[in-house]
Amino acid sequence: MAYDKTLLTEAQLHEFLQAAPQWKKTGDELVRTYSFKTFPDAVGFVVRVAHVAEANNHHPDIDIRYSKVTLKLTTHDAGGLTFRDPKVALACDALLV
Repeated sequence: MAYDKTLLTEAQLHEFLQAAPQWKKTGDELVRTYSFKTFPDAVGFVVRVAHVAEANNHHPDIDIRYSKVTLKLTTHDAGGLTFRDPKVALACDALLV
């Protein structure tokens, strides 16, 4: 599936990070760690993230450490951050509501 591979401008990235301060830019990735009460809660969140990722055809790197889940987003084939990354980041955040 073809999509726009235009990298985010510094202004677009800044706007996203202001709106979602839990996310940090690390290199060419958006990174956030979520904390849950239990391991099953963390795994349940990852399952919901998987559905978001599939629906958007954009898949984060996922690291589970007991009750902590770290997501890392980047658009590998564009060589950095595109509109897809903040879109999926916000969709993952919405899973907490």
